[in-house]
Amino acid sequence: MRVLVVRVRGDFSSALKKGISALCKSNRTCLRRLFPRGTLSLKVNTLGGRKISTSPGLANALAQLAVEAGAEEAIIWDRSEWELRRAGYRIKRRGRIKVLATDSPRVGFSEELYSYGEVGSLFSKIQVFSRASISLAVLKDHDIAGVTLGMKNYYGAIHNPNKYHDDGCDPFIPQVFASEPVSSHHTLTVIDATRVQFHRGPSYHSRWFATPGLIIMGEDPVAVDHFGWSLVEKFRARAGLPSLKEEKRFPHWLITAEKMGLGKTSYQVVEL
Repeated sequence: MRVLVVRVRGDFSSALKKGISALCKSNRTCLRRLFPRGTLSLKVNTLGGRKISTSPGLANALAQLAVEAGAEEAIIWDRSEWELRRAGYRIKRRGRIKVLATDSPRVGFSEELYSYGEVGSLFSKIQVFSRASISLAVLKDHDIAGVTLGMKNYYGAIHNPNKYHDDGCDPFIPQVFASEPVSSHHTLTVIDATRVQFHRGPSYHSRWFATPGLIIMGEDPVAVDHFGWSLVEKFRARAGLPSLKEEKRFPHWLITAEKMGLGKTSYQVVEL
């Protein structure tokens, strides 16, 4: 299993094309798996405001690439229109590329309660009714979970994320991910690592903020998140901060996710 690390030199579109090309190696079956016909959900993270949210430029470039590759439409979305606007997104309700939220008109949550393990949640209808989904998260430290990356990004798809933060979000992060609306739809994890909050996350704090200018991507959600965690630890070490384990915030949910068969914590890193 490979995790691709792409340095952004210029526009996001070029970096994404380089990453997808390396991931699929001109294999049409791979492209159809990542971007199948139908509606593609692009779950962004806008909780941290403009300073530390998924870049609108990255989200739009990936949505454009998806429709060019065969998706009938791509929906860039998060929990609320207010959060999207605050992060620099413009709501767009028409066209092949849309920008919506769970609280947008005629969206809302599913009527069905989806359960897995200790998790029982209503999911955003955008997630439920999409043919496929991509987690387009941000590289961030998290005061409870240790890090918040591609898998935890789906907490923004459920109606009750506040219930699932005990014990460092373990086993809740992998159980939300393993729930049917995510596990049967997720095709790709993309981490916006052009910016990173390596301490006091998930909110923005300039003292512990860096701009490495990277995009991390891969088909294995555990591998991508595991590598993202390792980068956060490197930035913490450079700043003279203790490790997450020393702060008693080690992301044990990554180990649980591997045990559940959701992915691997061993992988090859390919730098582009």
